[in-house]
Amino acid sequence: MAAQKINEAHEHIAKAEKCLKTSMTKWKPDYDEAASEMAKAAVAFKNAKQFEQAKDAYLKEAEYHTENKTLFHAAKAYEQAGMMLKDMKKMPEAIQLIEKASIMYMENGTSGTAGIALDRAGKLIEPMDLEKAVDLYQKAASVFENEDRLRQAAELLGKSSRLLVRLRRLDEAAVSLQKEKNMYKEIENYPTCFKKTIAQVLVHLHRVDFVAADKCVRESYSLPGFSASEDCVSMETLLAAYDEQDEDEVSRVCHSPLLKYMDNDYAKLAISLKVPGGVSGKKKKAAAPQGGSAGPAAQDDDYEGGLC
Repeated sequence: MAAQKINEAHEHIAKAEKCLKTSMTKWKPDYDEAASEMAKAAVAFKNAKQFEQAKDAYLKEAEYHTENKTLFHAAKAYEQAGMMLKDMKKMPEAIQLIEKASIMYMENGTSGTAGIALDRAGKLIEPMDLEKAVDLYQKAASVFENEDRLRQAAELLGKSSRLLVRLRRLDEAAVSLQKEKNMYKEIENYPTCFKKTIAQVLVHLHRVDFVAADKCVRESYSLPGFSASEDCVSMETLLAAYDEQDEDEVSRVCHSPLLKYMDNDYAKLAISLKVPGGVSGKKKKAAAPQGGSAGPAAQDDDYEGGLC
């Protein structure tokens, strides 16, 4: 079966080459038909699991479409060549071709397809290169934002924000979350804005920037329904406890279902939040047994209170 498909592929390549030949009666190469034959050759190679040859055939197809000024089809062929490289486990090279395809989609005026291609590339590279995935998601978000497709742009920024948190690039994550939240506000998706406020507070507290965290909550009071929401009550309680250096109360809020069942990257921020100079109930009891002098028990309890 594979041998048959390979022979079929070579027949299509021969036809493509014939289409490119000129003569006294045929002055111009027939790039359109050559591209069509090369596409068929690529599919035949792909079905025979000959991914290297399939990739080369797709690249030839892209070349012929470019000569023919059919940029959308050229971009599609580059994207297909990229997918062959993905099957060959050559991920960086695959991503390069998909990015090239996205540029051609934009040149062709099909920006939505470019954004989808960049998103797909981000998903492919994410398991092995978070930094590159962030870059691709941000590029895709920009494409959709320029098209005024804010829901898609916000979703892609959401992917970028979570990966920035995972990479501990918290300053950038804070900026990304604010932009995300603004987009959800513009499309009037207020419940999602509430969740983004929680994520912002967690990021800012990990940056040890209480003022920024407090500002995010105060700004959210203008969102319809926020002040009466569980999200608002929880954040007000968390900020008050953090400000009072009350480790136990911070821990209680951080381990509540509202925060524990957020996206995994934010849930991890919650359960690992620490209060600088914080005091737990156990520490308070041990701090002054009689006359206010701290005994050995106070020193032994330095690591009590758990994660948070």
